Amino acid sequence: MKRVLSIIIFAIIFFAITQAEDANNSEGVRLLEEAILRAAIQSYAIEGQFPSDINHIIENFSIHIDKRKFFVHYEFFAANILPHVRVFAL
Repeated sequence: MKRVLSIIIFAIIFFAITQAEDANNSEGVRLLEEAILRAAIQSYAIEGQFPSDINHIIENFSIHIDKRKFFVHYEFFAANILPHVRVFAL
């Protein structure tokens, strides 16, 4: 009986930790996407065009992307069209 109770408690704790990690990753994805888009808009305001690649944003706007945790898809269309940005948690 104690063993079954211990397994149930362990499963509940494991589930709670997993849910907290997922929520943290989701928030990190949202914040990183917003930061990249803000930097792209700021670049447009300063330079008159959106950055053609993510490296311009990283180098000039102090955005740090932890490549072990996130994958960033930055799709540039034209200098006057807001790029499509998607961030994925790894």
